[in-house]
Amino acid sequence: MISAESKRVTSILEAMVDAVYVIDGDFNVEYMNDVMARIFGQANGRKCYQIINRRDRVCPWCRATEVFAGKAVRWEHYIENLDQTYDLVEFPLRNEDGTVSKVSIYRDITQTKKDQEKLKVSEQDYKRLFESVGCGVYISSKEGRFLDANRALLDMLGYKSKEEFLKIDIAKDLYLKPEDRRKFQEIVERDGRVIDYEVDFKRKDGTPIPILHTGLVRYDQQGKVIGYEGINVDQSQRKQYEKELREEHDFLNKILQSSPNAIMATDMKGDIIIWNRAAEETLGYRAQEVIGKMNIRKIYPEGMAKEVMKMMRSPEYGGVGRLSFHPMVYVRRDGEILEGNLSATIIYDAEGKEIASVGIFVDLRERLDMERKLRETQEKLLQSEKLAAMGRLTSQIAHELNNPLYGIMNTLELLKTEISPESKRRKVLDMALSETVRLTELLRKMLRFSKPEEEEKQPTDVNTILDEILLLVRKQLQENSIRISSSFANDLGKVYASRNQLRQVFLNMISNARHAMPDGGTLTIKTMTKRDNIHIEITDTGIGIREEDMDKIFDAFFTTKDGVKDVGLGLSVCYGFIEEHGGDIRVSSTLGSGTTFTIILPKYKQDAHNGNYS
Repeated sequence: MISAESKRVTSILEAMVDAVYVIDGDFNVEYMNDVMARIFGQANGRKCYQIINRRDRVCPWCRATEVFAGKAVRWEHYIENLDQTYDLVEFPLRNEDGTVSKVSIYRDITQTKKDQEKLKVSEQDYKRLFESVGCGVYISSKEGRFLDANRALLDMLGYKSKEEFLKIDIAKDLYLKPEDRRKFQEIVERDGRVIDYEVDFKRKDGTPIPILHTGLVRYDQQGKVIGYEGINVDQSQRKQYEKELREEHDFLNKILQSSPNAIMATDMKGDIIIWNRAAEETLGYRAQEVIGKMNIRKIYPEGMAKEVMKMMRSPEYGGVGRLSFHPMVYVRRDGEILEGNLSATIIYDAEGKEIASVGIFVDLRERLDMERKLRETQEKLLQSEKLAAMGRLTSQIAHELNNPLYGIMNTLELLKTEISPESKRRKVLDMALSETVRLTELLRKMLRFSKPEEEEKQPTDVNTILDEILLLVRKQLQENSIRISSSFANDLGKVYASRNQLRQVFLNMISNARHAMPDGGTLTIKTMTKRDNIHIEITDTGIGIREEDMDKIFDAFFTTKDGVKDVGLGLSVCYGFIEEHGGDIRVSSTLGSGTTFTIILPKYKQDAHNGNYS
């Protein structure tokens, strides 16, 4: 039975906007206000856990025991079947008959919890953004102290802890020039913001750091300036890129100016915009006389400039936009007609529009001279190969005949001991023995003839020989679409060798590589030191050598070339030359991928005891 006091309490509870119910000690509902009834339905006389939490027994989280013991409690309770969260206040109510009832007041805080969660997430997002952004973020006071800063700003400026950073004087300890702080304040307070303000800060160790600063003013409720907030972007990398770009531009300009070939560039009207020193020397015009002042048509015969552009736009002369090694005639300033080769290309912008053209002119006289020298060298090499092969053949024949001849001579000598000197057969025997001796003498002369006088050996720089040979063959290789890649070791040392024989070996190897790359490729030449030897690697990306031919490639008269005019003497002669110098030639090859010949020669050393060289 509810007392008069309870009734007064009940009337108060009925007027509340929160849901309220009262239970007895057996969890029976004694009272529910209208709000509670609307939420859970009228359920007087039923068990509270049945109507609120849809359970058949007391809820494990129920705190009724504490309340019936005289304690008031307050806690948050989530009701799963309603998906609602309530701020729950429970307290005991003593009845006139001495019994105690439990009053429960449910205040719906679901939306509040959601708002709090959103606020918490928003704060976490802000904090995460503040801390994880790659540039330095700060909040500072007008007086010149930092109120907050992210990790990126601390790292940028060399500070380990935020506590240490928040103590610094901004104008004195941060700005390289304190007056820049005052200038920033004037601008930001006048305009309300500063965007991309370039300024120099200093790190903790005093080293300067270029910064791009963007900031905003912070106001109080009365509109008074209380500080600033913003971001600082480290410009060190950008400044370094700009420096590198300038250096690269200077470097490319030096390359352009130091090129031995005339390099010219024009806009699409033909007006000259680039004219290097070689162009000055070749064509007789100074750069200051032509850049921006002269049209390229002046150095071409009439109508040729237009024809050159037509060829560059055609796919027939090296591809659209290119002109490769085309014979060209120029007119020097003094009127002399100059023949040469022109390689040119059209420059396009990002949209593919033609904006300029650039050309490289090579004087033909240099090429003709190089080709003449190359032909002479190749002819000498061919003749040398033929003579050397003939000598080797003669030597081989002589050696093969010597053994049976000595056998015949020994047999005749034995027969003489068995025949009387007075016998006629003895005279015939002596005559046969005499002719055999004469034949052996003839073979000895043939052997001497098969070993021609060798060029005197001397300390020789392999790198220098290879440089000279590449200079001779470069043009020929380029015309066969073969790119040259060379890597010569520094401090390679020298070999004790015949310079001409080494030239013949290298030329033969390079010639073989060119024939192995009929459709073009890459010729790679390397020199290196391994222990007491010098290694020369000559690698092509050609057709390779079949495995069954690998053991025969150094044999005289063997060749893998179809329909060749020579007789396959090259590698045999090369191997003989290198072997005579105490060296070796090794070969590795993959069919269809290329071949590498490694020439090994002993390093040149001076015998410190007797002055001899080895």
